[in-house]
Amino acid sequence: MDAGSSSSPLHIVVVPWLAFGHLLPYLELSERLAERGHRVSYVSTPRNLARLPTLRSAAAPRVDLVALPLPRVDGLPDGAESTNDVPDDKRELHFKAFDGLAAPFAAFMAAACADEATRPHWVIADCFHHWVAAAAFEHKVPCALLLPTAALIATAHRDQPAEARVVTHTRPRYEEEEVAPIYDDHGASGMSIVQRFYLTKEKCALAAIRSCVEWEPESFPLVPTVIGLPVVPLGLLPPSPDGGRRADGINGSAEHATVRWLDAQPAGSVVYVALGSEVPLRVEQVHELALGLELAGTRFLWALRKPSGAAVHDDDADMLPPGFQERTGGQGLVTTGWVPQMSILAHAAVGGFLTHCGRNSLIEGLLFGHPLVMLPIFGDQGPNARQMEVKKVGLQVARNEDDGSFDRHGVASAIRAVMVDGDARRSFVAGAAKMQEVVANTERQERWVSKFAAPHVNGRKSAKIKSANLSPLVT
Repeated sequence: MDAGSSSSPLHIVVVPWLAFGHLLPYLELSERLAERGHRVSYVSTPRNLARLPTLRSAAAPRVDLVALPLPRVDGLPDGAESTNDVPDDKRELHFKAFDGLAAPFAAFMAAACADEATRPHWVIADCFHHWVAAAAFEHKVPCALLLPTAALIATAHRDQPAEARVVTHTRPRYEEEEVAPIYDDHGASGMSIVQRFYLTKEKCALAAIRSCVEWEPESFPLVPTVIGLPVVPLGLLPPSPDGGRRADGINGSAEHATVRWLDAQPAGSVVYVALGSEVPLRVEQVHELALGLELAGTRFLWALRKPSGAAVHDDDADMLPPGFQERTGGQGLVTTGWVPQMSILAHAAVGGFLTHCGRNSLIEGLLFGHPLVMLPIFGDQGPNARQMEVKKVGLQVARNEDDGSFDRHGVASAIRAVMVDGDARRSFVAGAAKMQEVVANTERQERWVSKFAAPHVNGRKSAKIKSANLSPLVT
């Protein structure tokens, strides 16, 4: 829907989870809705909003950044507003602070709904936000539930077709054990992740998912049955490929040391290594990954996060195996600071991507057609990786089925297969190119947003009518 094609624009409230892996893509959604003429209230905490990239000029006049102060909680570090700020052992305290946003959000909704000129037509909330859905329900504003990947959701479906069963029914033992904590309601917040999800879902009229049938044909059709709601695809919301947008708003990617290093490398010779910022590896895992990179012998650029258990004052050398940087100085570059990931992935020297298979990283890597070396860590990453492996986009690093451990030989073998072995590499490059056709098809991705914005978010239709209209999108 173009900005001028709707008889009257909508007011849509978007409330992402407090993680930049959610904040950034749903800011993209907010901007794209605004560029279609709608008004968007994008709600988060002050420090998170301050670290967002500058809004695109075409969207900025219609996107209001609404800051709700995060309550202080004893034991939670000052300024810890995003999950990236929170130590692993303080996650429950972060959830407790997050739940303290319920009252200020309720006040925001009451004020917005007091005047028909500012009353929201829809609220779009992440799946932990039970108090957002409750406030929307109280004011008779329909709410859409934002979902994780279809690959993860489909693991809960009992009767999958054979093509989906490869993704969902081959979950290794160590992944099964990692699921148990999401049912734990004995932490500081007093509520499990599963409870949060179901409390949110029961107040929502429909679900929205950052995906599309072309991206997840094996698992996407199963989602409405598992969720019990109509499901609307948002498309993949790929970021701008220019590499200029980033979480803390500082530009100059072309002058970054990593990009200058890549400028000196041969085309397609470098494997880019980045495992996200949310769940760091343990020191011993970092060492095995490092020694695997060394053993593989390929050029590498590694965006390394400080390992779990490393001291705050540790420098790069302390986190890596003794002598590693001296031995690989001519082979690779390790950096622990911020890197311009989009500029790196767009660089001609990069020929592959070693990734944890988070949704953002998969979309960004395949936007540029890179074959993948896959090392999933937790959550949706395992199902995501299996789904990509079935598509012959890349290869997973071999793991111990019982405890999920991996070693340098498994790392090196996977890297060589993706980066060096002629026949295998050609197959993975071809698979990645097919997925690039999905991600980089701007017209198709924008069409999904337009479909969502036009008949399916139009709050002037009843939720019951809308729900009936949504069914064809997921069959």
